[in-house]
Amino acid sequence: MSFVEAFGALPLEGLMSQARSSNIEQVDSVLRRGPSSVGDFATLLSPAAATRLEDLCRRSQALTRQRFGKTIRLFAPLYLSNECINNCAYCGFSRDNPILRVTLAEQEVKREALALAGHGFRNILLVAGEHPKFVSNGYMAGCIRTLHSFIPSLSLEVGPMETADYYPLVQAGAEGLVVYQETYDRNVYAQMHTLGPKRDFDWRLATPERAYLAGFRRLGIGALYGLADWRQEAISVAAHAAWLLKHCWKAQVTVSLPRIRPCAGEFQPLTGFQDRDLVQVITALRLFLPDVGLVLSTREPAPLRDGLLPLGITHASAGSHTEPGGYTGAGKDAIHHTVRGRIEALAPDSPEWKATQGRATNATGQFDIADDRSPADVADVIRRLGYEPVWKDWDAALTE
Repeated sequence: MSFVEAFGALPLEGLMSQARSSNIEQVDSVLRRGPSSVGDFATLLSPAAATRLEDLCRRSQALTRQRFGKTIRLFAPLYLSNECINNCAYCGFSRDNPILRVTLAEQEVKREALALAGHGFRNILLVAGEHPKFVSNGYMAGCIRTLHSFIPSLSLEVGPMETADYYPLVQAGAEGLVVYQETYDRNVYAQMHTLGPKRDFDWRLATPERAYLAGFRRLGIGALYGLADWRQEAISVAAHAAWLLKHCWKAQVTVSLPRIRPCAGEFQPLTGFQDRDLVQVITALRLFLPDVGLVLSTREPAPLRDGLLPLGITHASAGSHTEPGGYTGAGKDAIHHTVRGRIEALAPDSPEWKATQGRATNATGQFDIADDRSPADVADVIRRLGYEPVWKDWDAALTE
């Protein structure tokens, strides 16, 4: 059975009732025995559980140290392209946004990766908008092969594919696949995704399963908070992660908790998700899923990240750029060419023409980051907190 069927059978209405109305006695009961079901997890998301937030934090910190030690695994996203065929209301890469589009050549990708390696990274997430050319012409596999000789851990955050299309990417050296459902609310999902293959909710929901069958050893999931009710999103993510742990047991599972950030298109969050809510979700996830990695991105500001790191986080990005060529300026020639071609083709004073002005040297990012500290600065903070920053935690030679 796919998680699509399991998700359809999930009693979300009842679980949401628990999340909203559980009392303090029920919360304390779950804390005494430990959460063992999605229902228990929902109880830990309740307003009553928010009054036990300090206790949740202490338990989450202790359990994380027990399972993962005092380590934080560092990674960086490397954006290959901002070309996309989907219309997603919240995304800076959305096809209707009048931004400069560029895809880095393989050697430009290598230049970016070498710069990241120079900062210490041996764990890179390759990110791209959803476009068929990334697979059809072997571009993605070529990028992976180019980087794999000096970056031992490569993960992908790209458009969902068939299992058969994932095989050559795994064979080229990719070990991880990250795919965010964005929102697990079907109605909101339909409103947010109006054009392109991403409109298919079920196809996206089953992506981690297809990736697992192709041999990926790390699977990352998550929701984009700010689109639908945060408790419903967290319950859905927790149920999804629990299902993956049971059915894709050879792979490691991670959960990310990104919040909407400013981007091209100026989309505003539809729902609230405050800092205390984020803390409650992180700690509840850790207690319910003690062996799942929890990922914190540079979407969050530095002071908040520093406070969250000891509470259950196991993976964190640092020094991130969300535009192609952001680390070295790689691909500027291609961007210049794109700008010249667009200007020649567009009508003067049109919105698209205005969007090209003053951007001849910079591709547009997916969203604005909030923590712009260097990787070295983030690593220093992790050490001061009493943890060890981990740049590389395995090597292919160990599996041969």
